[in-house]
Amino acid sequence: MQDLTQGSIPKHLASLAIPIAAGMLFQTLYILVDLYFVARLGDAAIAGVSAAANIFMIVMALSQVLGVGSMALIAQATGRKDQPDANLIFNQSLVLAGTCAAITLVVGYIFSPVYMHGLGADDATAQAGIDYLNWFLPGMALQFALVSMGSALRGTGIAKPTMVVQVISVLLNTILAPVLIAGWGTGHAMGVAGAGLASSIATAVAVLMLLIYFVRLEHFVSFTAAMFVPRLEAWSRILRIGLPSGGEFALMFLFNAVIYWIIRDYGAEAQAGFGLGMRVMQSIFLPAMAVSFAAAPLAGQNVGAGLYDRVRQTFRTAAGTGASIMLVLTILCQFKPEVLIMGFTTDQAVIAVGAQFLQYISWNFIASGFIFTCSGLFQALGNTVPALFSSASRLITFALPALLLSRYPWFEMQHLWLLSVASAAVQTLISYLLLRREFARRVPLTAPSSPDSSVVLGQAAL
Repeated sequence: MQDLTQGSIPKHLASLAIPIAAGMLFQTLYILVDLYFVARLGDAAIAGVSAAANIFMIVMALSQVLGVGSMALIAQATGRKDQPDANLIFNQSLVLAGTCAAITLVVGYIFSPVYMHGLGADDATAQAGIDYLNWFLPGMALQFALVSMGSALRGTGIAKPTMVVQVISVLLNTILAPVLIAGWGTGHAMGVAGAGLASSIATAVAVLMLLIYFVRLEHFVSFTAAMFVPRLEAWSRILRIGLPSGGEFALMFLFNAVIYWIIRDYGAEAQAGFGLGMRVMQSIFLPAMAVSFAAAPLAGQNVGAGLYDRVRQTFRTAAGTGASIMLVLTILCQFKPEVLIMGFTTDQAVIAVGAQFLQYISWNFIASGFIFTCSGLFQALGNTVPALFSSASRLITFALPALLLSRYPWFEMQHLWLLSVASAAVQTLISYLLLRREFARRVPLTAPSSPDSSVVLGQAAL
């Protein structure tokens, strides 16, 4: 356990964000490595795997329920120095993880064909996605245990073990991908199915390594058999915070599904280009997301300790850092965005779609970084409903207008990207106003204590 209620806020933020960013980068490489080798199989394979990988957003939504809920509660308990409560939440999150894993397998195998045939541009694209999912679903199910353990460590202020595990598992995935996808060394090429199997094996190894770490080295929170009995009160606390955050990820899945559905008439090349552009964008977002992921336990521990000035300082530091990072990445994507796509495919039509997507969508990078930071602070405060409301605003500002505009003959794909930029700007304003309100309610702004003064200053700007 690392005490984040004392010491330099920027130093704590950096010490958490750097390993989180490294771990998230390698986690994203699961998909990028698969796409690199799958791209050699043709446009239908790229489009199918990209659309299938969007289902991963649903899994992430469910795992986010556990991750955010347990992380926030464990962080606050750590700030209060309440070890028994932290340990209870950790063990109950594992029980929930097992339940969610079973549901994922059952629902995934039943409904994935329906999903792929609904979104695929053609039968070849749909079949590629189905083949991939058949082997990737076990890895998706294991994500719940991985997220549960990693979030518990993050709540106690520890990020490096999770990063190390993610790096090792991705290196394993990188080794397995060409062997299973292309048949290197074996002569038996599984194609897209091999991509799914490689990721599932690597995830299983990651879970095993974290299990060993907890058994041998972790003591603040640990496996306790007596706490594996379901406790509805603990579940309620986790879900109260986690469900809105899971809803945010579910909305991301919905928005991506809307785009895949709208552009399917443009062919597999368009879906493949968007899929590659999305994966590259997610990689680009990692530094700013890591800052927001680090801000959540940092602010959470200080909320638990009642150190509200440090909570506000965490927000200012994280918001400024995230905006600076996103500004640099925006400039990068404005010049030669096609270079970021060319590493995955030589198909000029696919490259053109992916490059256009990145060039347009990069105008909302700074806004997205700010939204990430606000979301992290909502988690720390234990109320993630405002973040869900902010994300849901895009149903009105993006999804509905996109579906309506796509019916007109003059509609083109760049209209989708411009609409996304405008909706992100609106969401940024909503997130900011909601966070101001939440701070006014939960984070009193007080003057520093002194022998003759300790007065409440009242509500103020962030």
